Amino acid sequence: MMMKIATVEPLPIGRYLYVRITTESGLVGIGESGAWGHLEASAAAIAKFGAYLVGRDARPIEHHWNVMHRSHHFTGAAITGAISAIDIALWDLKGKQLGVPVHELLGGAMRRKARLYAHVKGRTIDEQAAHVSTLRKAGFTAVGHLNPLLDENIEDPYFRAHARKMRDAIRNVARLREAAGEDMDLCIEIHRRLTVPEAVTLARGIEPYHPMFFEDPLPPANPDAMAWVADHIPIPIATGERYTGLHQFQTLLARRGAQFLRPCICLCGGITGGRKIAALAEAHDVQIVPHNPLSPVSLAACLQLGAAIPNLAIQEYPSASPGADGSALLPAHDVVTGLDQPQDGFIRIPDGPGLGIELVPGVEHREPVRPRPIQMRPHVDGGVVDQ
Repeated sequence: MMMKIATVEPLPIGRYLYVRITTESGLVGIGESGAWGHLEASAAAIAKFGAYLVGRDARPIEHHWNVMHRSHHFTGAAITGAISAIDIALWDLKGKQLGVPVHELLGGAMRRKARLYAHVKGRTIDEQAAHVSTLRKAGFTAVGHLNPLLDENIEDPYFRAHARKMRDAIRNVARLREAAGEDMDLCIEIHRRLTVPEAVTLARGIEPYHPMFFEDPLPPANPDAMAWVADHIPIPIATGERYTGLHQFQTLLARRGAQFLRPCICLCGGITGGRKIAALAEAHDVQIVPHNPLSPVSLAACLQLGAAIPNLAIQEYPSASPGADGSALLPAHDVVTGLDQPQDGFIRIPDGPGLGIELVPGVEHREPVRPRPIQMRPHVDGGVVDQ
């Protein structure tokens, strides 16, 4: 039965950007853009793609995906974030029309729950170690967003001598391993803050603490540099969260530049793009760790894809700082209904129709938009540094 699209609405809510697609019969699908600091531009792209989609059948998702990608052959995070949000919403609609979860449409479930790594942040190593201990007691078996360079104030001018920078970071990983014990994996996250020689030095220094992976040691634009680091360190590299399409991942894999791929389902082309990347990774014996710093809508899309692919390693779970009881709620956790809480370090994959979740009615009127300003941390020499 045809599902004619009636409206395509960008919905900025708080720090997040959603799309709501409604059919003429009243069926509603939701998706999310991962354009992060450029959501205003992504909302404009959603509106432009919406003008193409209104009046068309929502069912031929692959066709619409190709049209949106290829109509003008321009790309970038704002555009692919819009395509991703729309694609996720179209899969949500199709699952709801057929009364099945999205993973059923992708070939059926490989798994019923997904292992999680919870976020740990802190401006001091004491804060990070305390969060690790709390999450371990709450049952999590992995923690990530672990930055051994620390999450310091972005307004404070930065400088470290090389030896101090490396030795402090190595000692910090040792401290995190002590807090985690041997039954919890450490997913070390560098946030693109190192040079090639720094990345090699730090990775070799933290080898004794057996991190699960070493994420984004370098800025993402140069796959040859990432591959050179991968060839010279003993720890697996995870990267790809800033990639906007299939061919960037293909280039990285051709150079053996990563052992874990980090596609952002809300940036790389949605569920359609994500399953293509997962298949490409499978052919290279590489595992998938879906990137998710966003809201529960993004998590639901990641879980639907993760349910259906054989090479899911672990799922990022952007928990807020845990409470004393170990609770680790998602940001914007009250925007949707239908997601379970984690249990023993895993989360049940929703099995309701579509994504298995719903936006809370009227939520777009409840929380004001909070744009992300343009800012970078200053260096003491007057330049800027990545953080």
